Amino acid sequence: MENVPSQKSAAAHLYPPSDPFDQRVLDVGDGHKIYVEQCGNPAGIPVVVLHGGPGGGCSPAMRRYFNPDIYRVVLFDQRGCGRSRPHASVVANTTWHLVADIELIRETLGIDRWITFGGSWGATLALIYAETHPDRVAALALRGVFLMTEPELDWFYGGGAGRFWPDLWARFVQLVPEDERGDMTAAYHKRLFSGDMMTETKYARAWAQWENALAAMDSDGVTGESPADYARAFARLENHYFYHKGWLDADHQILARTDRLANIPGVIVQGRYDMICPPVSAYTLAQQWSQAKLTLVGRAGHALSEPGISTELVRAMDRFAADRDRLGL
Repeated sequence: MENVPSQKSAAAHLYPPSDPFDQRVLDVGDGHKIYVEQCGNPAGIPVVVLHGGPGGGCSPAMRRYFNPDIYRVVLFDQRGCGRSRPHASVVANTTWHLVADIELIRETLGIDRWITFGGSWGATLALIYAETHPDRVAALALRGVFLMTEPELDWFYGGGAGRFWPDLWARFVQLVPEDERGDMTAAYHKRLFSGDMMTETKYARAWAQWENALAAMDSDGVTGESPADYARAFARLENHYFYHKGWLDADHQILARTDRLANIPGVIVQGRYDMICPPVSAYTLAQQWSQAKLTLVGRAGHALSEPGISTELVRAMDRFAADRDRLGL
């Protein structure tokens, strides 16, 4: 029988591992230098963690989903955010630059194949990377699936989610003249890239506040004001990617290429009440990807930190560890 960890044993791994055993800044070209760290077991199962946003940056909390005795965890700040430089820059910063960066990190660290772990935009990037380099991905662990499609963007920036949060939506749109509200992404783009730091910071904080307020299922809509540097990088990068539709060739490109995932096992953990990335995307992906196992967490939204989401992700990584030989790791 399959050795399925109990709720208690899975939760027992939710503690910070030791300090990173390796930190470095990697020159990826185009004037960008990205922060990369490794923690856990240097001889362990390699896993790369792809943070959300775009523009969110990685954090120590993201190490908590991996048993540090078993996993060699690689985290990095994507171009323009976190400890990567230049900060908040969108020059030479596209999905395909990030895919190339992931490959450069893998090659630099001497890793042949690894597990790819990502949530929200990190899930988007993980899927695109896996479809581009399927021979380098041993397994996928995804949370809060976002497929970079027009319906998803319209849901969150076209008023769909605003039907559930009309007060917060009103606050988000009121900063934009009425004649520009038909395309909120473009309206905010104009102001996030205005060249005036005060204007960019004002709209960046509003952009970040709209998203942060809807992240957790138990949110009351009240959020603190994000630090200016963080908000500006997060909002500019996220808006830049969404404005350009992720530089994908077609609206449903990820779903159209799921045949490339045919030999890659995957776990999808999705909050049933995710207001940012509605569960239909995760469900549709699982229907087309035969190797995927979808878990809908009943009392959870979008946030990585929600207890039900955390427990399922730890359980998934424990299962992958138990299947190490089968995965060729």
